[in-house]
Amino acid sequence: MIGIEAVLLIIIGILIFELIIFVHEFGHFFTAKKCGVKVNEFALGMGPKLIKFKKGETLYSFRLFPIGGFCSMEGEDSESADSRAFSKKKVWQRMIIVAAGAIMNILFGFLLCMIILIPSKHFASTQIAQFADVCNSSEYLQLGDEIQSINGYGIYTSLDLNFALATAKSNDMSFTVKRNGEKLTFDHISLPTTKTEDGGEVMHLDFRVAAIENNFGTLLQQTFLQTCSTVRMIWASLGGLITGQFGLNEVSGPIGMTSAISQVTASGLKTSFWDGLSNLIFIMMVICVNLGVVNLLPLPALDGGRLVFLILEAIRRKPVKPEHEAWVHVAGMVLLLLFMVVISINDIIRLFTS
Repeated sequence: MIGIEAVLLIIIGILIFELIIFVHEFGHFFTAKKCGVKVNEFALGMGPKLIKFKKGETLYSFRLFPIGGFCSMEGEDSESADSRAFSKKKVWQRMIIVAAGAIMNILFGFLLCMIILIPSKHFASTQIAQFADVCNSSEYLQLGDEIQSINGYGIYTSLDLNFALATAKSNDMSFTVKRNGEKLTFDHISLPTTKTEDGGEVMHLDFRVAAIENNFGTLLQQTFLQTCSTVRMIWASLGGLITGQFGLNEVSGPIGMTSAISQVTASGLKTSFWDGLSNLIFIMMVICVNLGVVNLLPLPALDGGRLVFLILEAIRRKPVKPEHEAWVHVAGMVLLLLFMVVISINDIIRLFTS
């Protein structure tokens, strides 16, 4: 029975992943159509076409490999005399079209987050409600304290709490709390740890936080806050890579993400199908928001890189020469592919050594 459930979740995972890609490309497609841009092809998947049909001026296709998709607009990467070409539109319209894919991903992540939270009877707050029988933190913290930050990382949701603990460099924590309207900071707080299967240690809280009742208002609030927490978590992780807090071994590509998805889903299946599905949707939500955030980075070959050139065009009142922009994006794509190769090799090594 577990085997059938696992296969079903794999199929659901592939469908959700393709839905994430569809949402991204549909953001470009929808805004392009609204701005009067001619869309030549809208494709879901990559590789040879399995199904194709033409409606109006646009060719719609479903391709063999469910690993991506694209929205091909007239005059997007080359010169075109067509008055409805992407390059002929006003710069603010092109900015909207380019940014729409990433924005749609973040909005879809919001929806996935809401789906996860709807069945919950309560949500976790950041206010201390109860200490464990054996407790280190109670020497400094008190019941009713509202946690504001841990080691300088702002705490607004339970996701922030988990992330702050997971990324702490040592078990010597600094807590900032709000107590009776006053902010207080306590240093050198240690928390209990448990051993993991690989010999590492994981810190966990030695207190419980107060519950927030699930109603329509709190559902919207928590969905918004937890989606924002996911965005902050991604930016903090990217910052950690740049500063050296995280090493290359802690970065995963598609292979590593597939392994992580299967592990988290299998862990949930040990209790129930819904837990497995909930874990799967949560990981997909993180991937969806991650795709949106990373695509907005000002890097060549990404949507954010294209936005940089559009911003330069708006400032200079004339576009950068298309061939110059193309060279930058090609160079960026080559570097991105090389980076993905390195990450994939690292993922494969981890699969065989861990």
